[in-house]
Amino acid sequence: MGALARDGWKVTAVSRGGDRDEGWPDEGVRIASADRADDAALSAAIGDGCDVLVDMVAYGPEHARQLTGLADRIGSAVVVSSVSVYEDDKGRNFDTQAEPDGFPEYPVPLPESQRTVRPGEASYSTRKAGLERELLAVGDRLPTTLLRAGAIHGPHCRTPRELYFVKRNLDGRRRRVIAYGGESRFHPASVHNIAELIRLAAARPGTRALNAVDPDAPKVTEIAAAIDAVMGVETENVLVDGPPPGPTVGDTPWSVPVPVVCDMSAAERELGYRPVVRYAKTLPDTVTWIEGQLAGGRDWREAYPKMFQAYGDLFDYAAEDAWLKS
Repeated sequence: MGALARDGWKVTAVSRGGDRDEGWPDEGVRIASADRADDAALSAAIGDGCDVLVDMVAYGPEHARQLTGLADRIGSAVVVSSVSVYEDDKGRNFDTQAEPDGFPEYPVPLPESQRTVRPGEASYSTRKAGLERELLAVGDRLPTTLLRAGAIHGPHCRTPRELYFVKRNLDGRRRRVIAYGGESRFHPASVHNIAELIRLAAARPGTRALNAVDPDAPKVTEIAAAIDAVMGVETENVLVDGPPPGPTVGDTPWSVPVPVVCDMSAAERELGYRPVVRYAKTLPDTVTWIEGQLAGGRDWREAYPKMFQAYGDLFDYAAEDAWLKS
């Protein structure tokens, strides 16, 4: 919202709580409270109309239909989707990754032309695909830029993958187990780079799907080292060839058997996009935010319930120690 306001837009930031971010400029951003599941509340927030609607909480086809129903009052839209909509040429995707040989092998880098999963209600990925299909089909009525985000990172994130290394450092863990030889690459996406893509897409309406990731796709060991540097610690990596040796040992939130690295040339070509930050440069703010959330010995599961829901026990130190001793 701040990027749009600084670009000259008059912005209304709508959220359930109607809160204001301290990083937003005083001028140019007003706040409103609404639940996007409430059609009447969303309609009231849009009022007589808006030039651009930015939707960061659309998760399924019903949300696409909600926007389509308001198309006569919306000039264009920018909607955040996910790289999880992609599937490989053998039909594997993020929903099949737990199956034997089920992890998708995407081209490197992964272009927007790669096929996507069949829309449906079965999962986050199929619902995002349904969202995309509905919006792309009505591009003549509501021009929409879909941004397929990678592993989003930055302050305020409710599922910060960086927590995996930050908490270990705070807990004095000086050895860490990392699967796949530490070579895993799962493309991160800074909130600042996503904001830049939103800013550019708002000024260039169109119907398109674009990847939204950082200029770098660092290896897990590079991410760990960068976090160590921010926190001023030294940690030994114990690298495991192949998959995690146990359900709660060595399986970082970035651990994948083959790289997931996206192509950003379409955004560069269509929007004139250039990244505004690089991954390592954003880490001090991210680490500081996570440390603040864990201050006073706060249980990480209380601070990040969605992280626990998505990944389970990330800090099973007893299992790690038992494996290291064996």
